[in-house]
This record gives sequence, C-alpha cells and structure tokens, in this order.
Amino acid sequence: MTEPTVVAIGGGHGLSVVLEALVDRCGALTGVVSVADDGGSSGRLRRDLGIVAPGDMRRCLATLTPDGLASDALEHRFSAGVLAGHPAGNVLLAAMLELEADPVVVMDLLGVMVGARGRVLPATAEPVDLIATTSRGTVKGQVAVSESGAIDSIRYSPRTPAVPAAVVESITAADAIIVGPGSLYTSVLAPVVPGVAAAIAATEATVIYVANLADETAETAGYDLSDHVEAVVRHGIVPDTVVCDRSVVVPDAWLDKVQTFELTGDDPDVHDPQRLGAALVSIIAAG
Repeated sequence: MTEPTVVAIGGGHGLSVVLEALVDRCGALTGVVSVADDGGSSGRLRRDLGIVAPGDMRRCLATLTPDGLASDALEHRFSAGVLAGHPAGNVLLAAMLELEADPVVVMDLLGVMVGARGRVLPATAEPVDLIATTSRGTVKGQVAVSESGAIDSIRYSPRTPAVPAAVVESITAADAIIVGPGSLYTSVLAPVVPGVAAAIAATEATVIYVANLADETAETAGYDLSDHVEAVVRHGIVPDTVVCDRSVVVPDAWLDKVQTFELTGDDPDVHDPQRLGAALVSIIAAG
C-alpha cells in the first residue's frame, strides 16, 4: 500500500499528538485546526488585533517542525516585559497575519520557513466564537464553554464561518480523516464548523474518531465512551471506526465500530504517539 494521505482535525494539544503520531507514517499529512481560542496569549492577540487565534496553529506547526532552533523558537514563551506570556510563534504569526489577511497563505509560508513535514490549516478563514447550549442556558466563548457542564450542543458565531478552499480540498483528497482526541466540545468539535462537517460527510475517506482516555472535570464530567461518540455523531461526524485504549469500557451499542489498542505509555493519562500512530496506520491500511 502507498503511504496514505491523512487529514487530522482538532485543537492544539490533542491534534498535536496525532500529528506527532503520523508525521513519519504518511505520504501527506494535514492538520485542520480550531481558531476559536479566546484565552491566554491567543485570546489577547485575537482581541487586540482582530486576527484568528494563532496558538493552536502554532503548536501544531511546531510539532511538524524538525527538532532544533526553529521548533524551539516557535514554542519559546517570553517570561518578562510587554511580551510576557506570549509564545514567540504566536507573536510571529500575529505579525504575518497583520501583513497578509489570508491565514492559509501565512501558514503555508511559515511552514516552508521552518521546514514543516506537513501542512497546518485554519478551520476557518475568519475569527469564530463557540456558543454552547447547556442545561443552564447559553454560554459563549471557548474558555467559558470549557468551564461549563451539561452541554447539549455547540454552534458558532458567525453561524456559518468561511472555510478555506484548501481545507475542503484536503478533506476531499484524503484517504483518512481523523477526529480527536482532545476536549470534546472546545477542541475536537470546535473546528467542525458547517463547511468542514459538510466536506467530511461528502468524502469517501475512512473517518476515524480517537476517543479520550477519560472524561474531563467540567466539560464532559461523567461522560463514558457512548456519550463521547454520540456527541460527535450529533454534530455531524459519523465515524467508520472509533479508536480507544484497552482500559476504556466499550458499551455494547458501539462494539461493531470500536477497535481497542494499548495507547498509553508511562503516563496513563496521555496517548503515546508511537502506539497511537501504529494503531491508526493499521486501521487505514485495512481500509
């Protein structure tokens, strides 16, 4: 089998793990990243400059950059002065986004500059806010949603944000689409805006959902595997395969879709990239 073309979709931390897992195992690898972050350095730059949130894009690009000065510089966080709290990569992206309005052009150019072994694309071409419907009412903003519980669904403001053509083209050309792991609503589903969901629904690629190792204190408190998968399906992603660690209890309703693997290493709370990569490639190869 030729090396597959893969698109991975998510937020900064979980998506970076998938990209690390697959970076040396694919013919072409693209990360489609949420730009809805409104906290920390990303939130400050977004509010001050009116740009898409740069942080998750930076983190994923650093993962695809060979070890060395370039990757270290992207992740270097200033500790003093007016730049305190900002990663250098965020500041560089902010400068580029002020000079060039198209974030795809910016990310492709920066990828060339740092020698990235794959492509990182923003899920939307414009800033976007998450809006969650919860049992306690409506909550707006990624940070606020992440601190909420009893979430029924999320939507976006603007309701149908512009999706770059490059994102749709990458999804259309992919052999496999990987969604997750990560914070369910604020990372995994945050980039699945209507245009992205429609592109996934139209593809013939294998769609794989990588389940979290556990629920989260606020956002998905009390969720089991069924709750996670049902939320993904409810938001327009119907996986062909659900990948989870052998420690996760698999409900009968999902037995025909779930494949279990040993996915953790020394830290049982974090996916091991090598084990995750081997699992994903085996599923993709099986078609």
